[in-house]
Amino acid sequence: MAHIQGLAAHAAGAELLPYHYDPGKLGAQEVEIAITHCGICHSDLHLISNDWGISQYPFIPGHEIVGTISTVGNDVKSLEVGQRVGLGWQSNSCGTCDWCVKGMENLCAESEATCVHRNGGYADRVRANSRFVFPIPDALNSENVAPLLCGGVTVYNPLRTHGINPTSRVGIVGIGGLGHIAIQFARVFGAEVTAFSSSAGKEEEVRALGAHHFANSRESKAMKEVAGKLDFILTTVNADQDWGVYVSALRPTGTLCFVGVPPSPVAVHAFPLISGLRSISGNPTGPPHRIREMLDVAARHDVKATTELFQMNKANEAIEKVKKNKVRYRAVLAN
Repeated sequence: MAHIQGLAAHAAGAELLPYHYDPGKLGAQEVEIAITHCGICHSDLHLISNDWGISQYPFIPGHEIVGTISTVGNDVKSLEVGQRVGLGWQSNSCGTCDWCVKGMENLCAESEATCVHRNGGYADRVRANSRFVFPIPDALNSENVAPLLCGGVTVYNPLRTHGINPTSRVGIVGIGGLGHIAIQFARVFGAEVTAFSSSAGKEEEVRALGAHHFANSRESKAMKEVAGKLDFILTTVNADQDWGVYVSALRPTGTLCFVGVPPSPVAVHAFPLISGLRSISGNPTGPPHRIREMLDVAARHDVKATTELFQMNKANEAIEKVKKNKVRYRAVLAN
């Protein structure tokens, strides 16, 4: 097998440089994907900077991958050479623990991430266990579907887990890479959707994406008006907020769910949780069956990421633009 060529970080926070590695023998359960597109997720930026203390250098980032299968392992029956497929955050799990057996492989303690302690998608090819590689429906464009493989399922999974349906009143906090996809899925499920943003200029865009209401999170009047109105609030922001205000926006039995990671601990008073049976939860990526389901739903209901395309060799420029919040809403690299 020829070496895989990519762009790697060689130290924490360093710019990406050309790098190649020998992937070794293809595993019996593995497939190799010739990459056409790879989204830039905020997690990639954290891994490049080693913000989570789990990065090992050199490594090639990237885990929102679309391409075609170039080789399949001997035991792979579900996929074939030439098929257009996607690969997200997770590339393997043990397959035998309680969580894997229940179809919640994203909670497996032995879970393998696509670009943690291994090389990801800012490259010409990548390998993964075939259980985590998904056929892409014909209706979906490769560039717009790439961010769904991590960002998309990160918001789709909690909406499904919490049973969002036409009776639900849903709030989405933060209208960026995750939030703009969350609005679309919440709307597909028939929910009444309120978008919360600190950028008043985004109101027109969020309404075009399907939101029924817009609340400027910097205006206390707007925040008071939503008190006790929502069943489920999904927060996608990586910034500190007055979380008590969002808890008070929940109706009884409502949930505030985190998919973004604010820098400080989340502090709320216990009384509103107790008195209204409200809860706070979080959600990682989704398991394979949910990713398949999400791709099908996106294809049937025309859900897609709003993207800006960069050539793979311009990855460093694209990363800088993402860092400065200059991309609406997802950067995608193309080979």
